[in-house]
Amino acid sequence: MAPGKESKAKARVKKKTFFSFFNDERLRLFLGSFILVFALFLTLSFVSYFITWKADQSFEWEKIISNQNIRAENWAGKTGAWLSSLFINRGFGIASFSIPFLLILTGFQLMKIRLAPYGRTFRITITGAVLLSLILGYLFTDAGGLLGSGPGGAHGYFMAEWLNAFIGKTGTALLLVLLTFTFFLFSFRSFSIVMKRLFSSKAKITAADENLSPIIKNQEKPVEDINEIIARDKLFETDTAKKEEVLFEEENEENDRNIRLLVKEKKEDERSLPEDQINSHLVEDYDPTLDLSSFKFPPINLLEPYKSTETSVSKEELINNKNRIVDTLGNYKIQIDKITATIGPTVTLYEIVPAPGVRISKIKNLEDDIALSLSALGIRIIAPIPGRGTIGIEVPNQNPEIVSMRSVISSVKFQESKYDLPIVLGKTISNETFVVDLTRMPHLLIAGATGQGKSVGLNAILTSLLYKKHPAQLKFVLIDPKKVELTVYSKIERHYLAKLPDTEEAIITDTQKVIHTLQSLTIEMDERYNLLKEAHVRNIKEYNTKFIARRLNPEKGHRYLPYIVVIIDEFADLIMTAGREIETPLARLAQLARAIGIHLVIATQRPTTNIITGVIKANFPSRIAFRVTSMVDSRTILDTPGANQLIGRGDMLITSGSEMIRLQCAFIDTPEIDRITEFIGSQKGYPSAHYLPEYVGETGAESAEVDLRKKDDIFDEAARLVVQHQQGSTSLIQRKFSIGYNRAGRIIDQLEAAGIVGPFEGSKARHVLIKDEYSLEQLLRDLDFMK
Repeated sequence: MAPGKESKAKARVKKKTFFSFFNDERLRLFLGSFILVFALFLTLSFVSYFITWKADQSFEWEKIISNQNIRAENWAGKTGAWLSSLFINRGFGIASFSIPFLLILTGFQLMKIRLAPYGRTFRITITGAVLLSLILGYLFTDAGGLLGSGPGGAHGYFMAEWLNAFIGKTGTALLLVLLTFTFFLFSFRSFSIVMKRLFSSKAKITAADENLSPIIKNQEKPVEDINEIIARDKLFETDTAKKEEVLFEEENEENDRNIRLLVKEKKEDERSLPEDQINSHLVEDYDPTLDLSSFKFPPINLLEPYKSTETSVSKEELINNKNRIVDTLGNYKIQIDKITATIGPTVTLYEIVPAPGVRISKIKNLEDDIALSLSALGIRIIAPIPGRGTIGIEVPNQNPEIVSMRSVISSVKFQESKYDLPIVLGKTISNETFVVDLTRMPHLLIAGATGQGKSVGLNAILTSLLYKKHPAQLKFVLIDPKKVELTVYSKIERHYLAKLPDTEEAIITDTQKVIHTLQSLTIEMDERYNLLKEAHVRNIKEYNTKFIARRLNPEKGHRYLPYIVVIIDEFADLIMTAGREIETPLARLAQLARAIGIHLVIATQRPTTNIITGVIKANFPSRIAFRVTSMVDSRTILDTPGANQLIGRGDMLITSGSEMIRLQCAFIDTPEIDRITEFIGSQKGYPSAHYLPEYVGETGAESAEVDLRKKDDIFDEAARLVVQHQQGSTSLIQRKFSIGYNRAGRIIDQLEAAGIVGPFEGSKARHVLIKDEYSLEQLLRDLDFMK
């Protein structure tokens, strides 16, 4: 053999020997098994990605192998986290599950187990995955934060964006419909057969309209087929009718049993009722909303959406903050095992698990150092997070989102809440809508520095209740010493507001009127407790249920009791001007009014110990703290630091007992409140505001019993002072003569009885009736003569 031919023959033998290696059954079994195991591993990592992708989102993939401190939450470890992010986030999204399917198909094919036609199935799966990714990318282009790049992955997202820019959204939608139709037409024979039959049947119907007899002649069994169909339909209808008849009879029997039970219960109730109440069962339940049956709740579109143009936290921001936290702790020889992030509207919570042996107090003491490294205001460390076994570091977002009142009012959690007085305050750090029941609080203290969101929080409370409760079920007592914050609600006076009978304005601004209103509320509280006692119930809910069922007689004084919510906007101003006269009835209401449906919400911008006294704190277990300037103020409100580390603009802490939650308060602006109150106020209302019990102040009783023969020792000097300054006020006498408030008040009553000053006129100084000192001296001589 020639040397050239010999070398070619050797080469052919060598090539044959190489490929024969792959024909080895053992190798094929090994490769098939390996591919199947890898497919299962990939499936596990993909499934885990849907649960743990947020925790693994801040990885630096370059250091994932070299850095042993990096821990992955993915069930398949670091490799699974990387592969799932590669295929789902940066690849084809949910359609990436086609990859494990194709690997399983390949593995069984190598093991000579034929599940389906390999080539055809492979082509259909790949084409379908690409098309599904594109469709999901088009449908969820705005799915911020959902699986990273969205359900369609980076491929679907960018392809959809490119098509939208190239042929528009409508053109892209038409193209996707066409591609989907073509895919099903060429991929599935059953689909093409159905389409052929559909079009062929339409052609036959058209031909039958033109010439019916040829088609009937061409049919083999037209009469028999039709009869069979008719008989089959009749049999089906008969069976269905029988089944429905049986179900109907069973339902009637069940209804009869329920009716018999109700009648039995009703008779037992009637035996325990007085005779004058038994007849009430013969009529329907009392409807408290009947007087305003046409009342419509304000629609959601009166509120602004306030959609943010930027995403809350970028991936770069997460990675940078994570690295700075790790580096800062590392500088102090503190090692951590894991760090995860929970993104909120304004704050991101980084949860860290320290290495064994690290003291929690050591991390807590680095609060200022971490804040310095992150260059952020409002860093707060929670060490440890209750019930989580981790340490939390709350870091403000660079681009905080606005939580609109519309977003929380329209949430399912608020709309479907069954609370008696539901209040939606905002969103938690994990973007969950926060809804509470005011009746369970049962009173609320709100404090914070000026301009930090306190008034917006009050408006959020009022708006929540206006969107949920009918005017017959709820009344507000609004106290606004500043005279500007709550006046916008005067439009709903005849629907929701309560006031004293002799008061013109429903929004209470005068301190003396506030005292009278609180005293009137204590009278209302006592009256309601008497009604509960006579009705043999323990709280307002049981009482109203009994009254609605007409088991209480209105002729004996019983009436439907609406909830009363007292809102005090600036509590500090009232305490400084009236002090004890405000605190005493307020403390009594806070202690006793819960059961009879009177609830207090007081707010102040001066959270000091002389304003928020021990009596107030003891009776207000639920408190909200907006940002304050010092740790002392935070301890005054919450009994713990934290409010001084908030970032303002609605960032707040709410505590009820031992639990403390950080929220972003929902934002509602004055124009939105105007629209809501205008919508309610334009509807039919009650003839007037809800009247509270009349209260006769001690001043009026004393002035009627004043005996001028027992004048105060400084009466004459006080009279000269008042005439000289032409100002009749208790504070002037108190200040000039350095006497107490009660003594000065008695002197003013004596001056009124003597005709020197006029009657009490609210916040205004009393009118001085004597214009000159000569007339005064003559009056004083006459009074001395009376002695």
